[in-house]
Amino acid sequence: MNSTPRTSSSAEATSARATYVFAVCRSDHPTSLSAAHGHAGGGPLRLLTVGSLSAVVQDVPSTEFSEAALRERLGDAAELERCARAHHGVVTAAAADGPAVPMPLATLYLGDGRARAAIEENRESFRLALDRITGRAEWAVKVYLTQSAAARSVAPDTRQTAGPGPGPVSGRAYLDRLRSRQNLREQHRESAVAAAERVDRAVRDVAVAMVPRRPHGPEVTGKDRTQISNMAYLIADDRSEELAATIGRLRTSPDFDGIDIDVTGPWAPYSFTDGGDLAGHS
Repeated sequence: MNSTPRTSSSAEATSARATYVFAVCRSDHPTSLSAAHGHAGGGPLRLLTVGSLSAVVQDVPSTEFSEAALRERLGDAAELERCARAHHGVVTAAAADGPAVPMPLATLYLGDGRARAAIEENRESFRLALDRITGRAEWAVKVYLTQSAAARSVAPDTRQTAGPGPGPVSGRAYLDRLRSRQNLREQHRESAVAAAERVDRAVRDVAVAMVPRRPHGPEVTGKDRTQISNMAYLIADDRSEELAATIGRLRTSPDFDGIDIDVTGPWAPYSFTDGGDLAGHS
């Protein structure tokens, strides 16, 4: 999710309220926003009609959402999480009733007029994006190598390394064992990469489009799992059961011993609608 503020530096001086845009949908979109509340301190969520399009917006205090204020607020991890959760909650509510193009976090304009102008300027791109995601949703598929499985495959022979038997272990034999364990680790990782590629090929047969993401590090995944791949797929709603069956078959394959596959979704299609480019300028 893009956390770059899209406000004008003059927002604080020129307007008491700013228009925060969460998502853009078609004007006949039956959006129910009762389950979402938007940002604390803002007004009620509403639809801003722009010809054949509608934007899900909220009036927010410009003093709290100016460029300087946002830079400070989003620099705080807890505040960033609160803002991201509020934003995602509204986008999810909008997407629950039909196609909606998610806008980046902190997409703001100096009033409805500026918001309308930006959406109108990019109306054809929004229309194409909405056509692309209609009847489809984003799914995340992540493949992990479990460290416990890797450790089992390279566990040293304690009878050989714990202490002297008939005689001391030679330096050369010790180095040979280290090299052997390193080779086994590399082989295990290569097998995990091959498994991830197999998952990707299988899911691509179900998906309409895919976007690779950078794998997360141990600070996110934990020390017991290494993320090998992190992919987003755009999948038709009527093929979600096929996706589940495909992943189920792979999970039970003997080749996937020590490999975890995490699947989450359906999500609003953040990865397949470039709301950042479509937002225009505040």
